[in-house]
Order: sequence, then C-alpha cells, then structure tokens
Amino acid sequence: MINILWVLFIVIGITYGLVTGQSDKINAEILNSAKTSLDMVLNMLPLVSLWVGIMKIASSSGLLEKLSNFLSPLLSFLFPDIPKNHESLGLISSNMIANLFGLGNAATPFGIKAMKSLQTLNDKKDTATRSMITFLIINTSGLSLIPTTVISLRLMHGSNNPLEIVGAVIVASLASLIFGLILDKIFGRRFK
Repeated sequence: MINILWVLFIVIGITYGLVTGQSDKINAEILNSAKTSLDMVLNMLPLVSLWVGIMKIASSSGLLEKLSNFLSPLLSFLFPDIPKNHESLGLISSNMIANLFGLGNAATPFGIKAMKSLQTLNDKKDTATRSMITFLIINTSGLSLIPTTVISLRLMHGSNNPLEIVGAVIVASLASLIFGLILDKIFGRRFK
C-alpha cells in the first residue's frame, strides 16, 4: 500500500510540474536529489559499517549471548508465552541491543529472524500472538542510547554539535517504550 502512495506522489508531482511548465526545475531536482542521496550514503556508510562490524564481532565473540543472558529476566517478564531458552529470545535481545546503539540496519535482520522464530510458536498462523505484538512495540519504539544514524546525518549536514540530541533521544525513546508497553499490557489483558 505504501508503495502505491509513493508512486502516486511522484506521478502527481511530476505531472503537476510538467503541466505548469516547470520541467527545468524537475530535471534539476532529479539530478540534485541523486547527488544528495549518493553523498548521504557515502557519508553514512563508514559509521554504519563500523557499528555493524562491531555487532558482528560481538556476536562471534559471544558477547551478544552474554548480554542476552543478562536481559533474560526482563525478556521472561515481557514474553511469558515464549518457552525459556527458545531461539527467539536470543534474536529479540540481539535486536534490542542493536537498537540501543541506534543501528536500525543491524537490528532489522535480527527482528525478521525473531518474528519468523515467533511464528513457529503460533497456533493461528494468520494472527499475531501476544509475543509478536509486544516485540513489534519494543522494536518500533526502539530505545536508543546512541542514535548512530541521526548523529551521522547531523554530522553530514554540518552540525556544530551532532551529539547534543543524545539526551533528548534517550528520554523520548524511553518514554515511547514505556508508554507502548503499558498500552500493550492493558490491551493484552482486555482482549485475552
């Protein structure tokens, strides 16, 4: 559905530009946005690669497993339906840790694998389980301690202090997570 909306926005915008005689502006903007996109990728790639590499090293060294064990009591509370030592708990904790470091790109594969693993526990394959919904809330709110992507974007655009947003990001993402989990528990009990 969202793909259809984006295509409509683009087609309507280009059509409007052509009808109003602004084809030169359309061409200039297409070329300018392509250059801006390439610059953004080239500026963000080293930072994202660094953190993805650190996550890979942490995974290979067993650090992610130790952090998963540390998060185990919290995950048992949040996901009481998941059996202890199920693979999905490790994937969920890896996703949460990647989000803590602001690595949405590194967190996504863990999140997809966690959802597939949670689906194996699902009796109704066409309906999300409580654990799936809770995980989606945690993943979407994405508690972040170091918003790596936002910091790199601010750095790319010449911010004098790209790290000044860290405190606000922590407060906002923590508030989002707490509010989402409260609503999840309320609706989870109500529609059980």
